[in-house]
Amino acid sequence: MTNGTLARARGGDENAFRELSDPYRHELQLHCYRIVGSVQDAEDLLQETLLAAWRGLDQFEGRASVRAWLYRIATNRCLDMLRANRRRPEDLQRMIEPPKPTRRAEPIWLEPYPDILLEGIADQSPGPHARYETKETIALAFTAGLQHLPPQQRAVLVLRDVLGYHADETAEILDTTAASVNSLLRRARTAFESRLPAAGPERAPLPHTRLEREIVGRFADAVRDGDTEQVVNLLTDDAWLTMPPEPYEYQGGDAITAFLHDRATRRGGPLRLIPTRANNQPAFGCYFPAPHTEIARPSGLLVLTLADAQISAITWFGDTGVFPYFGLPRTLPR
Repeated sequence: MTNGTLARARGGDENAFRELSDPYRHELQLHCYRIVGSVQDAEDLLQETLLAAWRGLDQFEGRASVRAWLYRIATNRCLDMLRANRRRPEDLQRMIEPPKPTRRAEPIWLEPYPDILLEGIADQSPGPHARYETKETIALAFTAGLQHLPPQQRAVLVLRDVLGYHADETAEILDTTAASVNSLLRRARTAFESRLPAAGPERAPLPHTRLEREIVGRFADAVRDGDTEQVVNLLTDDAWLTMPPEPYEYQGGDAITAFLHDRATRRGGPLRLIPTRANNQPAFGCYFPAPHTEIARPSGLLVLTLADAQISAITWFGDTGVFPYFGLPRTLPR
């Protein structure tokens, strides 16, 4: 950034403002997603952040970088949204008579994040105080774990352990003290790390490799054939099937088999799949042929978590409102 660019932006030059802010758009949107768990809300929060920054350029004193200033605005916009509690997972109408789950979890709002929005972010080095590698912080399980934390703890953990901001910098972003930040961080780490899966991202095959393609291809074939037994054969013994924000969670072959059989019986036929990627993991847009029509309509989006040569988690998202973010079609011909 040059002082000339900032001066032009303050003078009302929108191109100069874009020159200041455009390098950070994708990482700011991902930052909002980590905190609120929704790609749709993250997009709105990014726009709110940029609008607030444009209107507040006169308040930017240059003591911190433009990046840190934008993160301050974005983080506080996220916290404002969470405090407003616009959506209540517990108020959802639950699915009809599911099989008995392994456990009922605390409902959370969570959506998958399309890999196309990760371009230019995945290889970016975090700050010197970061606790987690970038690959880990993009994974679906990581974001899901964050959603169980209170908003302030969530923001502190992301700022400190994901982005690598120092305690003093985090305190300035959140308008609090370093001592408060350190206290929040200790509590957040204890609660958060107890939720991380034992199989970390280092056990997953590298994206787009032959091994990943083989596992994902076998899974897709089994789903298209309606072969529940083959789907379950691809799972680890302790695999989980979850459906946020639904609270029902199923672990192990028997529980997952019962659930898949129940869903297949209710549908009356197999799903059609369109491959995509979410949270740096293989995913599918799922469609079901609409009765008495010549089209298949969106049914949900499914994300796979891989461990070695098996699948350790299946996460189903029933909100088809995320399909446009993945470039998935609204319908398919039968």
